[in-house]
This record gives sequence, structure tokens and C-alpha cells, in this order.
Amino acid sequence: MGALLDYQKSELIDGTVYDMSPASIRHIAIQGNLFTIVKKFLKGKRCKVFTEAEVAFDEENCLIPDLIIVCDPAKITSSRIKGAPDFVAEVLSPSTRKRDITIKKDIYEKFGVKEYWLIDPKGESIDVYLLQDGKYELVSTYHNFSQEEWDDMREEDKAEIQLSLKLSLYDDLEIIVKEVFED
Repeated sequence: MGALLDYQKSELIDGTVYDMSPASIRHIAIQGNLFTIVKKFLKGKRCKVFTEAEVAFDEENCLIPDLIIVCDPAKITSSRIKGAPDFVAEVLSPSTRKRDITIKKDIYEKFGVKEYWLIDPKGESIDVYLLQDGKYELVSTYHNFSQEEWDDMREEDKAEIQLSLKLSLYDDLEIIVKEVFED
């Protein structure tokens, strides 16, 4: 229990400080899976991927997204990211779900984050938003299906389902949805 007493993580949103609870093991696993996939792909490339990095958008908004990609090295300092990342992913949890879907999404949109993913561990889905003309548009929702669910589907339905997705930054990085949710 001592580790929890030392745990200090908070975000500044519109000038208000929000303390954050430690993430669940499931949350950490999903975050780690996505980080590993993206990190391996980005090796030797200009863009860099980070987890739990503080992002200072302005003096009123300093957030700690679950995963970010930054392609402008000038934004990366020794202690934080200054300015909008190119990509943000948030893994939803009961304590932050509402903020991730509303307030934080609005901040990412306002400051020009090009792509935003909302990852739902419970529903095993990923909502992908792309910034278009200054506003986020939901491009698609990707689901991880159990073998039983897949077997019960009609062939016509299977043909319409995408089992992988791509980052808008890199069209040659294909991420298998199932791999994001693996234990």
C-alpha cells in the first residue's frame, strides 16, 4: 500500500487539477501492447512514441495521455512535450472515461492533434478520430471479436469487418486489432 501513497499523477485541464488513479493491469497491458507495436515500427524514423509523457498544450492544459507520437523533435524536451503531439491514444478507464471522451477530446481537437484513438478495454474496441478542417470526425470503430463471435457471424458480415487499422501518419503500419487487446 505504500506505493499508492507515493503515487502522484495529475493533469491540468482548463486550469483545474485532476488527480489520477493508478491504471488497472488490463489498461497497462493494452497501453504496452500498442506502444510495443508502434515503437518497433518507428525505429530509425523521425517520429517518436511515448507513454505517460506530460504534454504541455498551454499554461492551462497539461495532460498525460496514455500514448503519443511526436514527429517534431523541437517539441520534445527532457521533461515534457511542448505543444500538440501528432497522435494521441487514450485507454478508457472508469475514472477517466468521461473526461477522455469529452473534455480531453476537445482539448486535443482545439490544439490540433491530427489523430485521436479512444481504446475501450471492456468492449475491446478502438474509435479512430481524424482532424478534418479543425474538427474531429469519427472515421471508424474497430472491434476485437472472440473466436465464438467470429464463428457465429455470417460470411457477408465478416467480409465488411476490418480486423486491422492504420495510423494516418504511416500508411504502411498495419496494426492487428487483436494484438492491441492481447493479455
